[in-house]
Amino acid sequence: MNTLRHIEMYLVVCVAALLLNPVPATWQAGQSALTPPELRDGQHDFDFNFGTWKTHISRLQHPLTGSKSWTTMDGDVYVRKVWDGRAQLEEIEADGANGHFEGLTLFLYNPEAHQWGLSFANSNDGVISQPSVGEFKNGLGEFYSQDTVGGRAILVRQVWSSIAEDSHRFEQSFSDDGGKTWETNFIAELKREKDVAGVRMRNTAAPVADANVPHDFDSALGTWKEQTMRLVHPLTGSTTWIEMSGVSVVRNIWNGRGNITELESDGPNGHLELLALRLYNPQTKQWSLTFATSDVGVLGMPPTIGDFKNGRGEFYDQETYKGRTILLRFTFVSLSPVTARSEQAFSADGGKSWETNWINNYTRIPDVPTGTGAPSSGY
Repeated sequence: MNTLRHIEMYLVVCVAALLLNPVPATWQAGQSALTPPELRDGQHDFDFNFGTWKTHISRLQHPLTGSKSWTTMDGDVYVRKVWDGRAQLEEIEADGANGHFEGLTLFLYNPEAHQWGLSFANSNDGVISQPSVGEFKNGLGEFYSQDTVGGRAILVRQVWSSIAEDSHRFEQSFSDDGGKTWETNFIAELKREKDVAGVRMRNTAAPVADANVPHDFDSALGTWKEQTMRLVHPLTGSTTWIEMSGVSVVRNIWNGRGNITELESDGPNGHLELLALRLYNPQTKQWSLTFATSDVGVLGMPPTIGDFKNGRGEFYDQETYKGRTILLRFTFVSLSPVTARSEQAFSADGGKSWETNWINNYTRIPDVPTGTGAPSSGY
């Protein structure tokens, strides 16, 4: 699932009618027996996680090697709502014998599948993982994904348990035998921080000056009025555009090494809620951009990747549109403290020519502190 498909699923409404001739009652009975059970609405399953927490972490240093050597860390976890709870952003900052650790997890609820996807990133490389996907049953949340350890494909299981108002437990396990056996390698015990008056909440402050922190998106922090134009049928020769308008809010992550944007916008096709997660990779000195919409609840992968040169940001990836492989370019231009512009373009000829199909113009809304619960956004 990528950015383009998220937007297409939001904007395109298809209505179809299928007329069937009468069929035997025995066939109808068989069809009824095959009807899948009704799925429960799990969009509030992670409501317990909102807030500020103290965490104690135990981590197996060398998973799937027979090692029994564990290390511990202690730190803080900050979790806030996105899309009124249908998504959430969790940040963790901890310290231990192996140094300082910063990570984040983006939780997205898929309303069609009735499942949650959990995507993790570490500030050391700013790379967002493929999501662990699953759901809650009888108070226990189990989520699964595939990964590699030492070049070998493995399965990953994440479990949320012992959930109470002021505490819960998280465990991660690996399996290298197709799920027959599991080895636990990460345990986090969390207790709610009730007195948060002196706790610095995440996503509310401007980045602190640091020579190692990029400042490409610093001017984007805050609340913006967003005017959008979208080409309805890209790569067809069409010149029909639609317009949307809304409000976007950009919040800081990892002292400027990342940010999250939430957009609420309205147009001819209805209401749109979109988020953009931007993470900086200090090793490659590039940014990755990933997107999701609330009606789909799946993070678009792979990310669009690029950097800024002379005040212009260009980000690229390869996607599929109408069954054809194309290139996608996302561009940030004219960034200033009060105005900005971004554009999306497609190329069907390997980058020789580009057709712009999405234009966003932003005007800052003054005197709205970032992180105050103002309308959600996308910049």
